[in-house]
Amino acid sequence: MQKQGQQNVIQDKVQELLASESGFTLEQMAKQLDTSVREIIANLPGEMASLAGSDAVWQLIEELPTWGKVTAIVQNEGSVFEFKGEFPKGSIAHGYYNFMHHKNPFHGHLLVEGLVEVAFVSKPHRGSESHAMVFLAPSGNCVFKVFLGRDAERKLIPQQVERFKQFQQQLAGASAEHSTGEIRK
Repeated sequence: MQKQGQQNVIQDKVQELLASESGFTLEQMAKQLDTSVREIIANLPGEMASLAGSDAVWQLIEELPTWGKVTAIVQNEGSVFEFKGEFPKGSIAHGYYNFMHHKNPFHGHLLVEGLVEVAFVSKPHRGSESHAMVFLAPSGNCVFKVFLGRDAERKLIPQQVERFKQFQQQLAGASAEHSTGEIRK
């Protein structure tokens, strides 16, 4: 019962942060509440976020190169790195998912065991509709995020919004128990 009480306190605090005009990022909320990004996501309203397990992570990473231009973000210790372009293809070797497309300026290596969940988050950002896939580490912290792309008029690309919602329903709907923060099998 005590755990349920703690969960309600976190939910209330997350609601307070969402209601404030500060426009907190998930990382800022986690820092303010001294918890993980995953815990923040698990306590967002159900219509804002859902979680999916590791199978969904790799299915989505394989699919993302077909989505067109997106924004990949790595946020660490308050600094933010952004890449706007097509998400690169890759393959797994030596325990890493290695981005392989030499013509794509986005390069890197993802530790396979370092990605255990993906969250589908639909949360306004600076007053605009925004959708992101948040890739989570075993610690519950964010490894990186991929935001849907925008056109020249800064409007979300409708085909990406549709695909996001399809994946969210298909992957997260099947494996996430959002209200308790536990993954359904």
